[in-house]
Formats: sequence, structure tokens, C-alpha cells
Amino acid sequence: MSHRKYEAPRHGSLAFLPRKRATKHQGKVKSFPKDDPKKAPHLTAAMGYKAGMTTIVRDLDRPGAKLHKKEIVEAATVIETPPMMVVGLVGYIETPRGLRSLTTVWAEHLSDELKRRFYKNWYKSKKKAFTKYAKKHAEEGGKNITRDLERMKKYCTTIRVLAHSQVSKTPLSQKKAHLMEVQINGGSIADKVDFGHGLFEKPVEIDSIFEQDEMIDCIAITKGHGYQGVTSRWGTKKLPRKTHK
Repeated sequence: MSHRKYEAPRHGSLAFLPRKRATKHQGKVKSFPKDDPKKAPHLTAAMGYKAGMTTIVRDLDRPGAKLHKKEIVEAATVIETPPMMVVGLVGYIETPRGLRSLTTVWAEHLSDELKRRFYKNWYKSKKKAFTKYAKKHAEEGGKNITRDLERMKKYCTTIRVLAHSQVSKTPLSQKKAHLMEVQINGGSIADKVDFGHGLFEKPVEIDSIFEQDEMIDCIAITKGHGYQGVTSRWGTKKLPRKTHK
């Protein structure tokens, strides 16, 4: 009679610990692609909304598999990516403890769907967000804004734009736009600042960020599956009847 050894490889990935409800519905970009100064300045990320799912038929390219070079049917997610609106620029400096933001420059005109993100109750509020900041663009011909941009060119090592989604162009009932930072790669720091400043208040299509058939990373938050047991959470094996472990 055979005896089972009571040990097995661990189940489930440790990359997603702790397995609990996320604090935000929006995913967090923890690292951007590596910068290459030889290339022209370009954006490295975009924001989208899940529209639904479908099935695709494709040829499997997996040497050694039984279905290698044969057609298979797979599930696919459809992501809707309305043009993003660039509304700001952030400059980061290197410190012994990592990156630290030096200064932030905002555009002169911001849409209401972005301003809603900064209010808990839009209807009861006085809607005065960014009213004082917008005057900086008019005072002394935007002298303060120009000074901040020059500081970025002099001290910063990383430049990122602030871009928000246009949720009004999706079928969603949501009215608040989502805001995110997108790193600018390529060129010198001065080129990045000029490139980002030139995008202010302009829509950015996803075609200008990614190419067709390009492999990209998708970051998202799971919808959650409620209170579940260890088998569905971690994928442990269900042993046959009469086993005691």
C-alpha cells in the first residue's frame, strides 16, 4: 500500500498579497518602461475602460504543445480607450530615498469632469478648485509658469504628464474623470518638458502611444469574488475521499 508524502509545492502567487479588497478601483503603475534618450520624446501609458469580453480564434505558437500551429479559441477582453486629455506636468528629482516631486505645473483650463474628482459633493460645493492657479497664466505673461518649467529643465531627472480620461465619451454613467501620471521617455530633459508642455489641453489618441500588434502590460483591479474558501482563492488540490490531509 502506497503512502503519501504530506508536502507539496505552495499554491498561488505571492505577488498579489494581501488578498483583500483594493482601496481604489484604479490600478497603480509602479514602473514605466526604461528610458532611451536616443529616441524622440513619447508617452508610455494610456488609460482605458473594460467594455466587455469576446472570443477569438488564433493559431497557437507553443512548440511542444499538442495544438502547436493549430487554431484554438480563447477568451479576450475588449478595452475602450477614449482620448486622454493632458492637463499637467510633474518633475521628479533623484534622492537617496528614490524619486521626489520637485514641482507641478497645471494647464490654464480644466474640464468640469476633472474638477469633479477633487470634490466629494459637486452640487453643494462652490467649485473654486484651480481658480487661483489659473490666474498664474495671466499674471505677468505667465512668468511663474515659465519659471517652474525652467526649474524642471535644470534639476529634474524624470518628467511625467498628468492626463485624465474623458469618461463622458464612454457609455458609463460615471461623471468623474480618472487622473493618472504618464512618464515621458526619449530625448533630453529639456525636450521632455517642451514635449509635455506642448500637449497641454490637447487630446492624446492611443494610436500615438502604442503601435498595432505591440505587446503591452495591462494593469487592473479585480472585481472581487466575495468570501471564498482556500481552494478557489489559492488553487489547492481537492484530495479524494478518505484522505486525512
